[in-house]
Amino acid sequence: MAMPRLRIRDVSPRLGLQAHIVETQHKIELVERLIAAGVPAVEVSSFVNPKLVPGLADAEAVFANVSRPPGVSLECCVGNLTGLKRAIDSGAHAAWFLLAADEEFSRANIGRSIDESLAELARMREAAARSGTRLGTYLIAAFGGPVGLARGPDDIQSVARRLLEMEVRDWILADSCGYAAPPQIRDMVRFAAGLVGLEHVTVQVHDSRGMGLADIAALVDVGITNVDLSLAGSGAHPAAPGAAAGGVCTEDAVQMLELMGVATGVDLQALLDAANWLDGVLGGREKGFTRRIGRVPTNALQSEQARALRGPFSWTAR
Repeated sequence: MAMPRLRIRDVSPRLGLQAHIVETQHKIELVERLIAAGVPAVEVSSFVNPKLVPGLADAEAVFANVSRPPGVSLECCVGNLTGLKRAIDSGAHAAWFLLAADEEFSRANIGRSIDESLAELARMREAAARSGTRLGTYLIAAFGGPVGLARGPDDIQSVARRLLEMEVRDWILADSCGYAAPPQIRDMVRFAAGLVGLEHVTVQVHDSRGMGLADIAALVDVGITNVDLSLAGSGAHPAAPGAAAGGVCTEDAVQMLELMGVATGVDLQALLDAANWLDGVLGGREKGFTRRIGRVPTNALQSEQARALRGPFSWTAR
């Protein structure tokens, strides 16, 4: 039986850096490190109003200076037609529209209602059709939040149907507020897959409430093929300083997936090195168990390497 395979998209260059002022060269290096580790898709930046998100004002410069090896998709977020045109001009392979599933959050985050956002997306679809950039959409807070109860398929059905009507069939179901538990993840993915097909569904879990790795395991159970992760569990929102907004830690998830027998094609050690580097860039506050504790050895060589690093272990009676 063939080993199941999961396509990882790392969103740390956007999610992890959008609320920080980081040198452009560091952003380029982060993307390059992810590519070198074998990550097949990277959310490089956002083409949004630089006055609102100054941390990503250099999106064009980053796209212009990262390498473009075959088979790697360089992607971005966009908030309107102007942003999409910037993404197309920069050669983004895919652009994801920032559509919220929550009316209040939509107005606070984008400055538009859901209806107004859908009208903008319809205009953007026409522009994308004439370009080489694939246009899909986020469903921000699809699983609930930032306040109120968790959401299920019935709560996003209206928006989902309207997306189908305009033939936007690539969706990122974003658990932006960390609401989702595994049963909710399974229900929502089955609903979305029934409308657009499993290959068109990506799930992005934010690990705000500690359910992230359990959710990734649940996604494997339902056969998902596309997940968003964030190196070193990084993530922040410029409108909510200090809020817990990190994605599921890429290196922790890759280790777990390997131990589950799920192939990712990603080099775990290269991820660990990149995560430690990123943690240094961002001031030493990022997450991640594996890079602190060490990976679980899966062969004799790794076991000996771990022993050499840690030295002899002895219990101390107390």
